[in-house]
Amino acid sequence: MLTFDAPPAATPTSDAPAPEGHAVSAAQRGDRPHAVVIGAGFGGLAAAIRFGARGYRVTLLERLDRPGGRARVHAVPGPDGGRFIFDAGPTILTAPHLLEELWALRGRRLAEDVDLRALDPFYTIRYHDGETFTCGPSPEAMRAEVARLSPGDVAGYERYMAVSAEMYERGFVNLADKPFDTIWDMAEVLPDLTRLRADRSVHGLVAKHVRDERLRVGLSFHPLFVGGNPFSATSFYSMISHLERIGGVNFAMGGTGQVVNGMAKLIEDAGDEIRYGVEVERILTKRQGSKRGSKPQACGVALSTGESLHADVVVSNADAAWTYRRLLAPEDRRRWTNKKLDRAAYSMGLFVWYFGTTKRYEDVPHHMIVLGPRYRELLRDIFRRKTLAEDFSLYLHRPTATDPSMAPPGCDSFYALSPVPHLDAGVDWEQQAESYRLAIQQRLEETVLPGLSDHIGASLIASPLDFRRDLLSEKGAAFGLEPLLTQMAWFRPHNRSEDVERLYLVGAGTHPGAGVPGVLCSAKVLDKVAPHASALV
Repeated sequence: MLTFDAPPAATPTSDAPAPEGHAVSAAQRGDRPHAVVIGAGFGGLAAAIRFGARGYRVTLLERLDRPGGRARVHAVPGPDGGRFIFDAGPTILTAPHLLEELWALRGRRLAEDVDLRALDPFYTIRYHDGETFTCGPSPEAMRAEVARLSPGDVAGYERYMAVSAEMYERGFVNLADKPFDTIWDMAEVLPDLTRLRADRSVHGLVAKHVRDERLRVGLSFHPLFVGGNPFSATSFYSMISHLERIGGVNFAMGGTGQVVNGMAKLIEDAGDEIRYGVEVERILTKRQGSKRGSKPQACGVALSTGESLHADVVVSNADAAWTYRRLLAPEDRRRWTNKKLDRAAYSMGLFVWYFGTTKRYEDVPHHMIVLGPRYRELLRDIFRRKTLAEDFSLYLHRPTATDPSMAPPGCDSFYALSPVPHLDAGVDWEQQAESYRLAIQQRLEETVLPGLSDHIGASLIASPLDFRRDLLSEKGAAFGLEPLLTQMAWFRPHNRSEDVERLYLVGAGTHPGAGVPGVLCSAKVLDKVAPHASALV
């Protein structure tokens, strides 16, 4: 039976319901302006820390019973009173400086709360024929690994990494925390987009430089980490190769949940409040005067309990499509209408099997990608045809390779993640989940986990149905909007809402996109577009 490590219930808010759902200003109350943050995923936690550091009184509302969102933690009983610990989502931490910034805002050091370990190697890719390609932090070791597979591609690999470094400078350093409020913001970056051929896909860029198909796969799969198809995601995402090289692939001892818990502690230690098991039904708005065309202004939230909380600003870390479709009244939306949301392209879904084994598999690395027989065709089935194929490729996570404490003694914790179509595929996951899990089990047993079926000590699955039910993800998509050139920067839902004043968005569905670094940067953007608390008093 599944159990959860949940934080203690938070103290109920002292705010009385505002008359007719309208807010009373901070100046009228004589206290600090109030920021209400919806959702305690990485984006909401980071936004709460940043708003608190900028003088706001912060209330963070989370509908689940613990923080983390996609990064929450599952704990399942194991042998001899032990537990298997599973990070539900993100397991790869890059750009640790973004976390260090958050701790510094509260006068602390990340290392005081989180033991972050740099991994070497980063991960191993296992091709269908059993050949492997191991990626790590050393440029010399990477050149040697490329030469082992394809000696003629070493020079091309170096050229690709040089382009990746430039993509990182232009796309991450210069743009990741830049607001894209107006079309002119987009126009400023068009020369770089054009010069660097951002219209080309990641796979297309890799294929320009290396010829060996195994290397093309091994160097182009990164967009899948952020919900993108390597054959259609803009080549700007090639920056991930350089990001990994300079920032490393890191693991938090105890799991990613330790980072989540540390962020929650920063918020609560500062005197701000996190409330769990609280569902927001509506973002409340008011009109500023009677001028035609004036935007509504966010002034609070209405909860499913009937309670209303005032707010001087509202930040939504809920799925961007859910925020606009479900949390705002139709009359408050001009750009992000249901019709526009229906036309948008959404990322793939995920099927994740979390399992513990009653033996250790010492030959399996911390991160491994187990590829199936098809690459381009499988991705076409997932992203375009919306078909659940019989074959699959898997990301296999074995955190106990680095931290044995995440399983009982002599045991391993794993999760196997398979990209699948989102819910538009019409797959009945209630009926098909177990047969799909069994197929994954058989594939792993035949390849890297011999004898698996005789050593399963815990099992838990999540399908796109769970992403929709638990995380309110549109279509059960695991990463929100698909990262296409036509859905990036100004074309994504803005961090400062286009439709509602004093409403801000963070998370995978807004700029700059999915992945832990992107989500943390979405909160960093708010420092540039949201008023300091002193401006509202």
